[in-house]
Amino acid sequence: MQIYKYPKTERWQELAQRPVFEKATLEEVVKAVLLNVQKNGDTALREYTEKFDNVSLSEMQVTDAEVHEAVQNLDSDLKAAIQTALQNIEKFHTVQQEKERKIETMTGVECWRKSVAIDKVGLYIPGGTAPLFSTILMLGIPAKIAGCQEVILCTPPDKMGAIHPAILYTAQLVGIQKIYKVGGAQAIAAMAYGTATIPQVYKIFGPGNQYVTKAKELVQQEGIAIDMPAGPSEVLVIADTTCQVEFVAADLLSQAEHGVDSQVILLSDNEQVVLKIIEQTEAQLTQLPRRHIASKALKNSRAILLNDLNECIQFSNQYAPEHLIIASENADDYITKITNAGSVFLGNYSCESAGDYASGTNHTLPTNGFAKNYSGVSLDSFVKKITFQKLTKTGLKNIGPAIEKMAEAEELMAHKNAVTIRLQHIER
Repeated sequence: MQIYKYPKTERWQELAQRPVFEKATLEEVVKAVLLNVQKNGDTALREYTEKFDNVSLSEMQVTDAEVHEAVQNLDSDLKAAIQTALQNIEKFHTVQQEKERKIETMTGVECWRKSVAIDKVGLYIPGGTAPLFSTILMLGIPAKIAGCQEVILCTPPDKMGAIHPAILYTAQLVGIQKIYKVGGAQAIAAMAYGTATIPQVYKIFGPGNQYVTKAKELVQQEGIAIDMPAGPSEVLVIADTTCQVEFVAADLLSQAEHGVDSQVILLSDNEQVVLKIIEQTEAQLTQLPRRHIASKALKNSRAILLNDLNECIQFSNQYAPEHLIIASENADDYITKITNAGSVFLGNYSCESAGDYASGTNHTLPTNGFAKNYSGVSLDSFVKKITFQKLTKTGLKNIGPAIEKMAEAEELMAHKNAVTIRLQHIER
């Protein structure tokens, strides 16, 4: 990690930049995939699966027998861990349900809002360098609580044409029955347009590589909703002299191992703390199975010395991290000053891994600075809010003259007449 000492605020925007990779042909490639799947459906999906996943599939949908085998063979301790996470995530998302409240804005005019589940949703679960079965909990649980009628799941197969058993176990645990062996941009296309095998959905959720991300971006332009703009994973850690150095190093590495395009940022007001954390990070790195990935990610990462923790918070708000860790015994003092972050972890024992797996909060979060204007996935992500209003004769008499006046001022006389004709009827 490169160290930057007390940079002037004019440089902050430059230091808050994410790593940029060559993407000149990315959109062109993904557009071609989308078009091919839209035109050729399952045939295109099989071709891409053979090309990218090195396996030829006769059937893309996971069978009941495959799910049963996964449930039987998965390690019992892992099952128990997944069930613990499920309970916490379910508890946190259940309390997000809103009760319907009717408001009489004036006598005879009643308004209310109702949450209605999105009928059809698609979940994309990466299965390449790491099978992210935890994401099934984060997406499947709120979809179930919301009451989505149809939930489908797409995930890439391995070279044997199989899906990781933890993915299958977790999917059945949350009640997902339609699971398909399709990955990459082609999976996004299948869910967006529908094929003979894979149903079309109204909204697509889930993380993925740059091809998946670009595919989601492009289908959104065609009217298919997505959870949020997303990019490589990231963490920003603010550490002071009360931090536990080895904890911070572990947190930085836990994010760096996601992928070579991940980024970690360390902020501190103490140079010795920074140097000790970097030393500990290098020591822990040698012990990691995914150290080749983490080491490349660290090359895109920065340690920045600032004058105090308030300044660190200001930089963090400008960076708008997906994950923000305040590694300090006084972390609670800064809660009210945090304005831009996907998810925040307070104190030395609140590791980012807790939110990734089992604390209860959702780990599907805005990246690449989108925490400035997007929230992470929640129960609200799986519903739409429909407003209702009901006017009595008295209500229309009370509010009608104001509507007539406003419509006339906007020169929308049919709008005015819709009120006038009713008021005349009432007066007969």
